[in-house]
Amino acid sequence: MGELFVNRNEWVFLASERLIDFIRIHISAVGGLNMARKVAACCEFFNVRTAWHGPGNVSPVGHAINMHLDLAIYNFGIQEENRFSANVREVFPGAPEIKGGYMYANDKAGLGIDIDENIAAKFPYQGVGGSRGNDRRLDGSIVRP
Repeated sequence: MGELFVNRNEWVFLASERLIDFIRIHISAVGGLNMARKVAACCEFFNVRTAWHGPGNVSPVGHAINMHLDLAIYNFGIQEENRFSANVREVFPGAPEIKGGYMYANDKAGLGIDIDENIAAKFPYQGVGGSRGNDRRLDGSIVRP
């Protein structure tokens, strides 16, 4: 429960009343890594496990953050996976890898992931669509119906 939650008023009651088994929030929407860590700590008290939101439109950096948080908390439950293409792995060296149903961190400093801007330039954004939908322009502004 919770992939659209953005503040504690949406999930504290559910966790404290033990109405959910998993909290499934999007880390950047809830306030970032530190706030997600606080959410996990609060949910741990009520035996609610984590299932960070990690669909295909979350970048390898976002998946690395999800994974590192999973490794640092006591109430990790499950992690949504995304298998990155060879092109994405080339642009984001150090992206998390999945082998045998497990996501693996690497031994590099920090999140262990980088971005190669020269390679990224070979893959320019082509247009509106995909996970962004057709209701936004390239600059992110909303298209009125």
